[in-house]
Amino acid sequence: MNTNERRSHILDYLKAADGPVSATALAQRLSVSRQIIVGDVALLRAAGEDITATPRGYVLERPRAGFSRTVACFHSGADMERELTLMVDQGCTVENVIVEHPVYGQITGPLDLSSRYDVSEFIRKVEENGARPLSALTDGIHLHTLRCPDGETFERTAAALEEAGFLAR
Repeated sequence: MNTNERRSHILDYLKAADGPVSATALAQRLSVSRQIIVGDVALLRAAGEDITATPRGYVLERPRAGFSRTVACFHSGADMERELTLMVDQGCTVENVIVEHPVYGQITGPLDLSSRYDVSEFIRKVEENGARPLSALTDGIHLHTLRCPDGETFERTAAALEEAGFLAR
């Protein structure tokens, strides 16, 4: 298989996937190293493909149904799991986290968390890597883009965040 065929297979696999696909899984499927996949994805992005790297793997961006809104939140790093769990328990997908850095401007980290399992895997990776949340750069202030099935679900989520003391006003 040549390079162009491999990149075409990567795109086809991402198009057919129901969720994120790790570079390791793609490497195994295509019998190449993980680093080859990382390079291929970088070149596919440079060619205009809308591929996002999430903590659980690559996703090919496509229009999503539902209601999308951004909420401003504030909490310590110790409350991150509780905040994320609260949002997915209300039926929303936490698409990303956004902070406003004084030097770099807006920094966005894709998350794509839709379930307690997704949240627990994200928290496990954070702990396993000794990573600090992006909100640590802004003393706990951050934004989340939420994708909810409807406006009512979003309002319920915002009310739950307010009640928990996470909603920044």
